[in-house]
Amino acid sequence: MSDISSISHDAAILAKALPFMQRYEGKTIVVKYGGHAMGDAALGQAFARDIALLKQSGVNPIIVHGGGPQIGAMLTRMGITSKFEEGLRVTDKDTVEIVEMVLSGLINKQIVAMINAEGERAVGLSGKDGNLVFATKTIKTSIDPNSNIERIIDLGFVGEPREVDITILEQMAQSGIIPVIAPVAPGKKGETYNINADTFSGAIAGEIKADRLLFLTDVEGVLDKGGNLIKELTLKQAKDLIVDGTVSGGMIPKVQTCIDAIENGVEGVVIVNGKMAHAVLIELFTDYGAGTLIVR
Repeated sequence: MSDISSISHDAAILAKALPFMQRYEGKTIVVKYGGHAMGDAALGQAFARDIALLKQSGVNPIIVHGGGPQIGAMLTRMGITSKFEEGLRVTDKDTVEIVEMVLSGLINKQIVAMINAEGERAVGLSGKDGNLVFATKTIKTSIDPNSNIERIIDLGFVGEPREVDITILEQMAQSGIIPVIAPVAPGKKGETYNINADTFSGAIAGEIKADRLLFLTDVEGVLDKGGNLIKELTLKQAKDLIVDGTVSGGMIPKVQTCIDAIENGVEGVVIVNGKMAHAVLIELFTDYGAGTLIVR
């Protein structure tokens, strides 16, 4: 009897998920994979299984990953001391070589291997492959509180995506391959730039007109002033929350990236709690969701 109950329960779950699976069939979903989930083996395996199931359900997933803590650990092992300006890591020539090694080598191949172990075909890329992304140097400024004079902050080889060519991603989708992309890209003079993974994934999602862009991160989502999760926001509401200070600190650039992605053609962007196992499937294939959805 218990077996029948279990089968009935599984069938009920499948029946609830089926309309969502049909809704996303043939659609492109970009997932920025980072935060707590990357450092937890069980969550990593659950993530890989989610991505494999998306592919098996007819969805076209594209993965962009970060790796800040792993970069920091490797720099320490190599005896390279990081310098920070306004909370941002200055990336000199020695540092950017380590960044590329960790992102495009170590982390990228780990994620590829996890997805392949779930029965799908994943291939690792960076912005350098197939002329996917060209970058320009990031220019940051700061106001000296004493003199009120603006100064330019030189972050070295930190860049922003300026040109995105999705030809290789389209070809991989047609071949049934899941791209796993490290946020490293060349400049026009051949130099290498480290790009913020949120910004990088937003540029990819905007250019490919993704149906959804998911940010797997360490936080539950966007919270109101009472600390409660906001399940859904319009573009205007998201902008208003930045202006009135509800969205503050490190959440501001993340929400701004969501806004930029939608204005560039992404249908919806979700800040997802990556500390929840199978957060991707819960967000896409259930009524519950797993974070904050921002839509036009």
